[in-house]
Amino acid sequence: MPRTWTATTGRSRARGLLVACGIITVLALVVLGRLAVFMINPSRTDLSSMPGSTWETQHSCFSAYYVAGRAVSKTPNVYADTLYSFASDPSAPRVPRKLGSFNVDVYEYPPPFLLLPRAIGLLTSEFIPTRALWFGLTVALMLLAFVFISRALGPTAGMRALAMSPLIWLSWPTLSTLQKGNVQGIVIAGSMLAMLLIEKRRRAAGGALLAFLTLGKLYPGVLVVYLLARREWRAVAWTAAASAAIVAVSLIDTGWRPYAAFLDHLPGLMSGEAFPAFRRPAAVAINYSIPGLIFKLKLFGVPGMTFGSAKVVGWLYTLVLLMATVWAARRSWRDEDKPLVWLSILTLATLRSPFLPEAYAGVPGLWLLTLIAARGSGSARSLAGLLAGWIVFNLYWPTDWAMDPRLLAILTLIPQGLTLALPAYVLFERSKEGEPSVTPASPPGQGRAGPATRSTPALRA
Repeated sequence: MPRTWTATTGRSRARGLLVACGIITVLALVVLGRLAVFMINPSRTDLSSMPGSTWETQHSCFSAYYVAGRAVSKTPNVYADTLYSFASDPSAPRVPRKLGSFNVDVYEYPPPFLLLPRAIGLLTSEFIPTRALWFGLTVALMLLAFVFISRALGPTAGMRALAMSPLIWLSWPTLSTLQKGNVQGIVIAGSMLAMLLIEKRRRAAGGALLAFLTLGKLYPGVLVVYLLARREWRAVAWTAAASAAIVAVSLIDTGWRPYAAFLDHLPGLMSGEAFPAFRRPAAVAINYSIPGLIFKLKLFGVPGMTFGSAKVVGWLYTLVLLMATVWAARRSWRDEDKPLVWLSILTLATLRSPFLPEAYAGVPGLWLLTLIAARGSGSARSLAGLLAGWIVFNLYWPTDWAMDPRLLAILTLIPQGLTLALPAYVLFERSKEGEPSVTPASPPGQGRAGPATRSTPALRA
């Protein structure tokens, strides 16, 4: 039995925990194996994550990436609704086009994102094989991130984090993300790996990865703000250079037209008006986003809850997010706590989107929950908190199942609140172990710039 585990827990308790983790790991492998079959053979809906829901088995976020990736070279506007939906009343729920048994989703990302699905499309042009490859890429990248981030926590906490990671796989948000092919898992895992590479002074690789994810999904850009606040000038320079290169490649690949269309589409994205989901009360109810709270209030008849109100709330939250990011960047952190800080900032950033459905909203929060527990004492109380948090994140209700949207909105507030509370705990409670630190940038040729770590008595203790 590993000494790092038994050093902080009793031998009998450690043995019991390892057995429990082994059982959970086997269950996770079985569930992922079943889901993999469904990803290859869509007719096996009995092996999907939630066979009792038509919405869950037929909705595909990846379909939007696939359709947009194929259309962008010959269609002036990849944000045109006609690519993804049949003509219908703009105020009514949209009528999606079909790819086999799947409903085509709408594409809402910047043009550089399309480089990834277009690259995968070089391997196969058929939707189902491409969907399966996307599933494999997501699983592989998430697994890679779990392993390397766990190692960064130190031997004891790292072993705990790995042992707890099957709980992430065995959760409705993760399984839903994988099944629908949403890019959230790739973005969160990739962003964490990018920051780890930068921390290990592999700034070119880390900057390139962070640049692509920022250009493709926008919200990882908050980590660039973090690097700027820490005066990580070399990392920022590599990220900027990679961003320019990626945009150049994207322009060569698709031309300027998708960018012009995106700039025209952007105001609707920021306010939420571009998202057809706001036409459905059930979708409004399962929205984790901070601006989306406006439309939850509208479900209860609160007047004045409009897209304009949501835009104001969104920008106010953006200001709070940036302030929290800079504040966290200017603190001293133990090296082992830095991954928790990065993931906390990312988790808060995801909440800025006008629409963040339960289907993938809980993924970063679940991971952060396990990292917090791993960095804890390993006590029974800590493990009980982990289990309770896992249950909260699994409060999941498909939108095609009957429930009053107002009741569903109240139910969703519980995991949404935990998604906010966990980063707040990391940034404002764990930071009390350190002191504010402002370190001038290192002269050229010297070590990396940024606030010093392990520089205070509290950090040495």
